[in-house]
Amino acid sequence: MSDKKEELAQIVGAEHVLDDPEILDAYSKDQSFVPSRRPRLVVKPLSADQVQGIVTWANQTNTPLVPVSSGAPHFRGDSVPGTGGAVMVDLGRMNRIIRVDRRNRIVMIEPGVTFAQLQPELTRARLKLSMPLLPRGNKSVIASLLEREPILIPRYQWTLLEPLRDLEVIWGNGSKLWTGDAGPWGSLERQWQMGHAQIMPMGWGQVDYYRFVSGAQGTMGIVTWATVKCEVLPQVHKVLFAPSEKLDSLYDFAYRLLRIKYADEFLFLNRLNLASILAKDPDGIRALEEELPPWVLILGLAGRERLPEERVQFQEKDIREMAQQCGTRISGSLAGIGEGAMLNVLINPCEEPYWKLRYKGGFQDILFLTTLDRSGEMIETIHRVSESQGYSPSEIGVYIQPLMRGVGVHCEFRFPYNPDNAKETARVQRVITEGSQALMNRRAYFSRPYGEWAEMVYSRDTQNTMVLRKLKKIFDPNNVMNPGKLCF
Repeated sequence: MSDKKEELAQIVGAEHVLDDPEILDAYSKDQSFVPSRRPRLVVKPLSADQVQGIVTWANQTNTPLVPVSSGAPHFRGDSVPGTGGAVMVDLGRMNRIIRVDRRNRIVMIEPGVTFAQLQPELTRARLKLSMPLLPRGNKSVIASLLEREPILIPRYQWTLLEPLRDLEVIWGNGSKLWTGDAGPWGSLERQWQMGHAQIMPMGWGQVDYYRFVSGAQGTMGIVTWATVKCEVLPQVHKVLFAPSEKLDSLYDFAYRLLRIKYADEFLFLNRLNLASILAKDPDGIRALEEELPPWVLILGLAGRERLPEERVQFQEKDIREMAQQCGTRISGSLAGIGEGAMLNVLINPCEEPYWKLRYKGGFQDILFLTTLDRSGEMIETIHRVSESQGYSPSEIGVYIQPLMRGVGVHCEFRFPYNPDNAKETARVQRVITEGSQALMNRRAYFSRPYGEWAEMVYSRDTQNTMVLRKLKKIFDPNNVMNPGKLCF
């Protein structure tokens, strides 16, 4: 046994330090275009103390660490080692749901807790999580929130990090911090006795330390628990569709609804993405796509504990009146798709196979922030780039998610391809590179710069890059946390 393996075995136990070549190969790559690199070891801690011990050891031995908490497959390259000799810190064993607080609508979880694990537990407490669009069942809830994957309900989103609240962080220097209002009050048990629920993310002096690990791709530290704000489980839940031939014809109607905070779930899909979500195989996707309109705005109306039916009824009545004023058609079903099938999509993790893989077996995304009224301009830009590279615009899936009550949107282009076809793979890679550059030139904001986007983003913003590197020196002075990612 190597010295490093022996030292890690003393922290987590020998059976949780892995060096089998097949296991290391599985961690060496994902489905992105980031170059593969085999880690030296995989270690699986069970507690925050063990994580802190691993980070302290990494500083003493100058060993790079790459944290990962979600199950495979991975898609964005952030969990592929960026340098040689790295140790993967797999947090999958840390999967406790520590506390469900119904009164304050707060759940405290460890990083290994997945969407498939959490929602049934919340249902028993008559709560629900604000979900992203069809996450994988084995996706870590904390990882999703830290990476700012957009949730489907913009009316409850006050910041891009919503519904994430307090964290326990092991920084890259080995120190531990409880962020927000969890910090100053002693043990968690004492806080609970006092009635505190770790709700407020702002810490002493209103410093939001949780932002330093948000979108950081594991380069600042490792989160070992988090509190997440939940919503009351609806007693009545209804879906409405607003189909359209053109996306821009839905803008006025959508802005009216967002301004008065009507509807819970609120998202735009083009026909390919909607068909890929509802059908399970390529033939089914193509058949359904032919029956769907080019664009659909999907609205979820939720009635909770107090007058649930009345709440849904008055919202639907007002929505239909506003739609009529805007010349928008509203329907309770679409191409044979009833609200039951759509509700299943909106409130549950994805069934296998993962919806983005169903059409051709592989995909790449371009995702960024913009405003709803500029989304059409971004779509035209990516269509021009795709056509120049011989990739049909009709093969592009589009998902537009309003954020923070509509002040901006998450815009996501999906490019399906056959990963076994080298020519097709190379074409998509060119589209991703050139399309991303073209979108940045149109002021698309890449707030989550994975892979090659990091160089594009940070080379354009030297001032923020300098600030981030100063923060890195404070929290991870020896650069042991996922080196090679972002601007580090």
